[in-house]
Amino acid sequence: MVRFSLFSFLVRPAVLGASLALTVAVTPARADQAQTNFGPVGPNEPILAKIGGQRVIAFFLPERGSCAVNAVLWKDAGVEAPYASSRIKVSLRPGEMVEFDHGAREQMNLLCGADASTLTVVAPADLITTGTTAN
Repeated sequence: MVRFSLFSFLVRPAVLGASLALTVAVTPARADQAQTNFGPVGPNEPILAKIGGQRVIAFFLPERGSCAVNAVLWKDAGVEAPYASSRIKVSLRPGEMVEFDHGAREQMNLLCGADASTLTVVAPADLITTGTTAN
């Protein structure tokens, strides 16, 4: 004989439904659409950007009053394209910037904030969001 309890009859479906709803709510609308985060970000939080035909992910750690920045750049190409990336490590004092160039007049800067507490992308918005060149 099979016994049914109130828990298995009412609570389990409610828990499963809530889990499914949460999963759907946090899933991005399109998996191939790249996310962006221009900052300001705190330590260990990612900067996610696109400059020209390249993607950038960067983060920092406060180190002796400076921003110890780690960044990786790679070509934003299809899956069949050859894989190549570059890693950059640099230490910036508060108020200093590091510049990334990609082609003619396409650039992005990372700025170390006051007291080495934040990292921010500094560049014209059209260069970052659309990947176009400036006039």
